[in-house]
Amino acid sequence: MHSVLIVHHSSDPPYDPDSDNRGPTRLLGGCGYIARSARSRDEAFDLVGETDAAVLALPITEMNGWADLLLSRKTVPVLWWCTSETATLSVSACEDDVRIDGVLSPFMQPAEIHWILHFSARRCYERAQWAKEREKLLARLEERKWIDMAKGILSKTKNISESEAYDLLRKQAMNERKRMVDVATSIVKVYQLLHEQS
Repeated sequence: MHSVLIVHHSSDPPYDPDSDNRGPTRLLGGCGYIARSARSRDEAFDLVGETDAAVLALPITEMNGWADLLLSRKTVPVLWWCTSETATLSVSACEDDVRIDGVLSPFMQPAEIHWILHFSARRCYERAQWAKEREKLLARLEERKWIDMAKGILSKTKNISESEAYDLLRKQAMNERKRMVDVATSIVKVYQLLHEQS
């Protein structure tokens, strides 16, 4: 990890996390990272494509909106810059489900910053992998639903068992060189269409 995007708070009253020597840009720059700052959504969206992590120096209540924006462009670890100002502005959101991969504070030492960035990157990519796995499982469940509906229709209309209907469905898919779920979806849709018309 070499470069970090720092998103500054944009609400009233303006909060400048780099107003002292312990701000995120200076602190991360002092640890050897290239630190870029963004104050607007457009600027952050453009810059996140060139960075390895995002540090959000803003209240927790704004985290998910900014994280969604940044992650729509590129998968990067999202960290919260926790200071007395951002913590005070976040008290009302203690129970919220906030998608952050780590927390940084102005009082961390360089070794701590390196490790939290490392662990945050690992957490981010594990979360992305779990999301992909979840999508695959949901897709498989959806396919299973269509196949089960088609089996039910075939067993009812042809007066055969569900295992025979499954074999028939599989054979039809092989004959048409299609996926079983595509054949099943066609059967269900045709069946529904015929029943809607009658």
